[in-house]
Amino acid sequence: MRRRRTTLPPSPLPQRRGVDAVRVRLPAEGTWATVREHLVERLTGAGDGVVDGMFEAGLVVGADGRAVAADAPYVPGMFVWFHRDLPDEVPVPFPLEVVHRDEHIVVVDKPHFLATTPRGSHVAETALARLRRELEIPALTAAHRLDRLTAGLVLFTVRPEERGAYQTLFRDRRVRKEYEAVAPHDPGLALPRTVRSRIVKERGVPAAREVAGVPNAVSRVELVEHRSHGAGRLARYRLVPGTGQTHQLRVHMTALGVPILGDPLYPEVTGPAPAGDFRRPLQLLARALEFTDPVTGGERRFRSGRELAAWTSYDRWAAGTYDGPTVRQ
Repeated sequence: MRRRRTTLPPSPLPQRRGVDAVRVRLPAEGTWATVREHLVERLTGAGDGVVDGMFEAGLVVGADGRAVAADAPYVPGMFVWFHRDLPDEVPVPFPLEVVHRDEHIVVVDKPHFLATTPRGSHVAETALARLRRELEIPALTAAHRLDRLTAGLVLFTVRPEERGAYQTLFRDRRVRKEYEAVAPHDPGLALPRTVRSRIVKERGVPAAREVAGVPNAVSRVELVEHRSHGAGRLARYRLVPGTGQTHQLRVHMTALGVPILGDPLYPEVTGPAPAGDFRRPLQLLARALEFTDPVTGGERRFRSGRELAAWTSYDRWAAGTYDGPTVRQ
C-alpha cells in the first residue's frame, strides 16, 4: 500500500533574495510545552538568544501568516515558518547563461564555484536564488544538482505541479548526461573503457572513496584528444556517467591515474579555497543533457557552450589568472 503524501501548506512568508522561508513541522511526539521550547532545542546551532529574538520580533509565523507567541502551546503537526539571517557571501563574479527557457523548464549553463541550491554557507549566492531574482520566477525549482565546483548544464522547473515529473527523470536515470574534463594524458591508459566500482560518501567527510563490494557507480571514459604543453601532456576526456554517486567522475578519473585538474579533493584533500578565490576552477564541465520531456513528449537536447580554461589556455589557468568562462563562438 502506498503511503499518501501529505499536502504541504504554502508558505505565508515571501522569499527573501530568492530564498524560501524555513518551514518546520512540529513532531507528532515530544515533551515540549511550547513552540519556543521545541525551536530552541531544534536550532541549537543558531546561538544563544537567537530564537528568543525571533519570537520577540514576531518573525516566527503560523500558516495564517500571524506571529506565533513564544508561549504558544505546542501542537503536534503544526507548521511554523521563519527566515534565518542570510550568511555573508562573496558574490560569484561569473554570469549564469540561460540556454533555454519556456513555460515548463529553464536550462542554464552554470559557472564554476556557484552552488546549484541553497545549502550550508551558500544560500543567496546560488544558481536557484539568482535565477528566481533575475527571471522573476519565485516558484522555480532545481530538478537535479550539479557540484558547486563543476560548471555546465542544470535543469530547473517552472511549475510546481510539474516538478516531480522532471525530478523523476533524473531519479530513474532517464537523462543522458555527458561531461567533459581536462586531466593528464597517460599513453599507457587503454581507452575507451567503462569503470565500475563501489563508492561510499560518509557524512562530514569531504571526499568519497572506493570500497570492496557490488559496484554502485558506472562511468564511461573516452579520450577526445591530447597534446603537449610546457609541463607535460594534457588530454580532453568525454565522461558519460551511468549512475549518479557523489563525486563519481572525479573518483573514477583518479582511480585511472588521471585526476581532473584543479580538484581540491582527489587524489588528496587540499582543503577549501578561501572565500573569493576563483582563480583555478575544477576542469569538469556538464557538457550535454538529453531526455524525452515528460510533459510535452518532445525530445530535448542541450549543450553547454563553455570551454574549459586549462584546455584553451593552460598557462593562464595554472598561473591562477582565470577571469571567467569563455564560450564557443
